[in-house]
Amino acid sequence: MQLKQIDIGGLKTPNNVFLAPLAGYTNAVFREMCFSLGAGLTFTEMVSAKGLCYNSKNTEELLYVTPNYNGIKAVQLFGGDPEYMRRAAESEFIAPFELIDINMGCPVPKIFNNGDGSALMADFSRASAVIAACKKSGKPVSVKFRTGLSADKIVAEDFAKMCEDSGADMITVHGRTRDKIYAGEVNFAEIERVKRAVKIPVIANGGVFSVSDADNLMQKTGADGVMVARGAMYSPWIFAELTGAPLPDKRALVLKQLEDTLVLFGGRFALVFMRKMAAFYTKGKPGSASLREKLFTCHSIEKLRGMISETEF
Repeated sequence: MQLKQIDIGGLKTPNNVFLAPLAGYTNAVFREMCFSLGAGLTFTEMVSAKGLCYNSKNTEELLYVTPNYNGIKAVQLFGGDPEYMRRAAESEFIAPFELIDINMGCPVPKIFNNGDGSALMADFSRASAVIAACKKSGKPVSVKFRTGLSADKIVAEDFAKMCEDSGADMITVHGRTRDKIYAGEVNFAEIERVKRAVKIPVIANGGVFSVSDADNLMQKTGADGVMVARGAMYSPWIFAELTGAPLPDKRALVLKQLEDTLVLFGGRFALVFMRKMAAFYTKGKPGSASLREKLFTCHSIEKLRGMISETEF
């Protein structure tokens, strides 16, 4: 794919291949790893605005950035109350971040039923107020959303115009409706309509698991860049493949991820998280089913370290 810088309200990314915010996955270590592999921009896991306003320790932990991360620091906030979003955006917790992304696409019922995430696509006025509230922080603001709530409620083009008019500096469109979650075909035509409708950068998201997937998404939508989500969970080195960076020693990379996760989050978290990630990284490979069974019956860091050292990724 054709690489280029993206200007987000004055912030310039090194390229146009981004890592999506992924709840439960894009912790500080994973973000640093993907950035080192070539990702031009990474985002925190989605962070609750209300959680920040109430000084939730669990919420604050999502905001950690490793000392070696030298890319643009971007946080994703979610919430449907403009006042809570303003307070969170202006809080000391968000001060180290240069870019605020607003989640208006999460399809999970718990989030949706609370009026957050993709529920905002059904309420343009409130969504606009949320964007304006976050802009009061003085930081560039981006918005991530879907094509609509369902096939009969496609609103992406009008929603994109509203985002731009409300002050958004960039938008990311996941090319599926809320009811499809992560299944079904990506709606290239709707992303293309969004791109034609606004002047701010448009990032296309959905179905990128290979270089050819990214090329196809860019060609069919005319988007300014791509955002990789589940493709990065299965193969974080996809960023090197997409940007032409040197491919890493995959085994050494995963071992480093284990050690860095252990240092930052402790043994219990590192064991559970890295068993899961090792299973993702080997999915579909010969012997992966047997390896997966061994991984999830592994109960020590030492044993997990040994298994990773003997695995082809």
